[in-house]
Amino acid sequence: MVGQFSPAFRDELVTLMRWRRDVRRFRTDPVPEDVLARCLETLSLAPSVGLSEPWRILRVLSPSSRAACLANFRDCNARALDGLDGAKAATYSRLKLSGMAEAPIQLAVFCDDTTTKGSGLGAATMPETRAYSVVGAITLLWLALRAEGLGLGWVSILDPDRLARDLDVPPGWRFIGYLCIGWPEKDDMVPELEREGWESRSPALHLETR
Repeated sequence: MVGQFSPAFRDELVTLMRWRRDVRRFRTDPVPEDVLARCLETLSLAPSVGLSEPWRILRVLSPSSRAACLANFRDCNARALDGLDGAKAATYSRLKLSGMAEAPIQLAVFCDDTTTKGSGLGAATMPETRAYSVVGAITLLWLALRAEGLGLGWVSILDPDRLARDLDVPPGWRFIGYLCIGWPEKDDMVPELEREGWESRSPALHLETR
């Protein structure tokens, strides 16, 4: 019940959400396994359509797998830069868009579109809700990591099919995101994209009615 949470707790929750930043600059210090495990346990609290729990998480550990994923990013990033020109290209070239070379923990997250768990409830008309469920689970993990002082960087500049082949995942798994996790080089509430002038955050949401 909402009444069991104090105003101080609610303020701290908002503060935690403000500190949830996309981190790309990591120290290489190891992350204790018990801390990582504690954060991953939050996935069991995540909502999912039909209680399908479709998230599938691979820990990318081997040097060969990490090298393949990093090469994927670098190729896609180079193509993205080639598609820009002028001031936008100059800004893009300054951005650090991946911590894959430094982050001690790296997770590839997929959605199992073939899962029978949940018996298809809620996904028959909108099967994409399974992927939305995975995103919701990632958000809870992100906040749990931040509460431990850890940072998460979500890498999406990747070729999903190539990554799935390199990691040899089942054909029914859809790639959602590559997560870099570790201790941030420094803490900053302002997103790097905003600091570098790529984009600015929108003002408070204004709801429309119909």
